[in-house]
Amino acid sequence: VAREAFSHELDEHLIQSIEGESGLAILAAVGKQMTGQAGIAGKFFSSLGRASVNVIAIAQGSSETNISAVIKGSDSKKALRALHARFFLSKQALSVGLIGPGNIGSTLLEQIESESQRLKEQFGVDIHIRGIANSKKMVLDQDGIDPGEWKTRFEQEAVPLDLDLFVRHIGATYFPHSLIIDCTTSSQLAQQYDNWLEMGIHVITPNKKAGTAPMAYYNKLFDTCLRTGRRFLYETTVGAGLPVICTLKDLVQTGDRIHRIEGIVSGTLAWLFSTYDGTVPFSTLVRKAKEMGYTEPDPRDDLSGMDVGRKTVILAREMGYEVEVQDIPIQSLVPAGMDSLTIEAFMQNLEVLDPHIEQAYRDAERKGEKLRYVGIVDEKGACSASLASFGSDHPFAQARGTDNVICFTTDRYLNQPLVIKGPGAGREVTAGGVFSDMLRLAAYLGARI
Repeated sequence: VAREAFSHELDEHLIQSIEGESGLAILAAVGKQMTGQAGIAGKFFSSLGRASVNVIAIAQGSSETNISAVIKGSDSKKALRALHARFFLSKQALSVGLIGPGNIGSTLLEQIESESQRLKEQFGVDIHIRGIANSKKMVLDQDGIDPGEWKTRFEQEAVPLDLDLFVRHIGATYFPHSLIIDCTTSSQLAQQYDNWLEMGIHVITPNKKAGTAPMAYYNKLFDTCLRTGRRFLYETTVGAGLPVICTLKDLVQTGDRIHRIEGIVSGTLAWLFSTYDGTVPFSTLVRKAKEMGYTEPDPRDDLSGMDVGRKTVILAREMGYEVEVQDIPIQSLVPAGMDSLTIEAFMQNLEVLDPHIEQAYRDAERKGEKLRYVGIVDEKGACSASLASFGSDHPFAQARGTDNVICFTTDRYLNQPLVIKGPGAGREVTAGGVFSDMLRLAAYLGARI
C-alpha cells in the first residue's frame, strides 16, 4: 500500500526506499495555544528524554498546533504519563523502591505518609512506594504500599528477597520515572548502583560505600549519570540532613577555590568528646552512647575513625581529587589487639581506652583547648582523620551533643570560614535529608517545586 501511494516519488527518486517497522507508536501533542509559544517542543522532548524514551522520528505541522513523535510501542504508556505530568495534566508519578526499612528507612516512610497528600495537592508529586525490602525479604505492590501500613504488610506478605525481581518491578516501563532509595550500609548494594542507573532508575542514598568506592567505579557512576540523564543523589552521606554536599558543589561550580575543609562529621564521636570532661571515664561514655543508640551496634565502627575517613574522602572527591580511603591516615581509637575481639568482649574491656583518651584530654586542657575528632581536606587534596585540640573561640570547641560542624576556608571565605553547624546524627534529620533529595529529583523531572 505504501509503495503504491508513493509510487511517483519512488519513480522520481524523491524517496529512496520504503521499509516497514512494527512495534512502534505515534505520540502527539495537539493544542491551539501551542501556536507561537516558545519552549513547547523543548518541554515535550526533554520530558521524554528524562523518562528514558527514545524518539525514532519527529514531525511538526506548519500551523504549530501539533507535535508528533514516533516511539517504541512498549514505551507508549510511560511516555504518555511523562508528558501528562510535564504539562500538568496529571501528577508527577514516581515509582519508588526502598531497601533498608530500619531506623532511617522507616522514618522516611513516616515522613512520606505525613506529607504525601500535601505534595500531591500543592506540587503535583505522586509518590508510589511500590517495593520495600530488607536483607532477607521484600514486599511488592503494583499500585503502591501505603506507608502507614508497611509494617503490617511486611509481616504478613513478605516473600524471600529476589533483588533482580525487585529492581525490575520498581523500574517497570509503564512508570515514567523510577527511583531506588538505599538506606543500608551494604557495599554489595552500592556496587549495583551503576546497573540501576543503566536501567533508567535514579538512586538516592545515605550509604557512603559508593561515594568511597575505588575511583574507577566512582567515575563510572558519574559517567553513567551524564550519559543516561539519571540522577545519583547522596546529600546525607556527610552531615546527615545538613546542606554540606550541596554547599560544596555550589562553591566549586561557581569557581571559589577551596583552601581547606575541616569537619566534626561523626555524631557519635562529637557526642563523646563534647561530653567527656575527665571526670567520668571515656569507657563509661561509650557504653552510655551505645545504650542511647548513638553508636553502631559495634562501637568500633565509630571509634576506628573510618566513618570520618570515608566522609573526608567524599568531600575531597567533590573538590575534584582522586583519593582512596586506604591511602589516607586515619587515627583509630581502638587499641591494638582489640579489633579481633567479639563485640561483647570488646565492651567488657573498654577501660583499655581510658588512659590514652585521658592523657590527650589533659594535654588539650593544659593549653586551654577542647579535644575533638576531625576530618581535614587541604587545598592539595590531602586528607586525614584524627584527634586534635582547638581553642575556645574555634567553632569546633563550641560544638555540643551530636553537633556536626564543617568549616570551609575558601578564597571568598578566607578571613572568616563558612561554617555549617547542626545535628549530625538522628534518624529524623537523616531521613529528612533523603526526603529532600527525593523532592530535588522530582523538581528535576519537572514537578512544580
